[in-house]
Amino acid sequence: MADSSKRAARLAKEITAFAKSHGGSAEGQIAYVGQVGARIVLVGSDGTWGDLMAPSVESAREAAERADLTLRETFDGEMAEKVRTGPYEWTRMAGIQIGGPSNT
Repeated sequence: MADSSKRAARLAKEITAFAKSHGGSAEGQIAYVGQVGARIVLVGSDGTWGDLMAPSVESAREAAERADLTLRETFDGEMAEKVRTGPYEWTRMAGIQIGGPSNT
């Protein structure tokens, strides 16, 4: 088994575990991020989100296929609407604009 195939198998296990932990299913979107590879953004059916890095778009797609992950072409409004943020996101990301702690 080639290294990229092994990595895809490990990513598939992580995707499956994420889905199981967050409502039983998930959907995702793959974004090319240059030489470092591809980012797989995951949104669980409970609204929890996370991401994983793959060495390439091809490896990310293989992992998604192995995990039976529903993929979207873009992180569109429909997908974003499913995301539920918690205190961390509000204080560290949005909080900067609304008087929360700085992001440093």
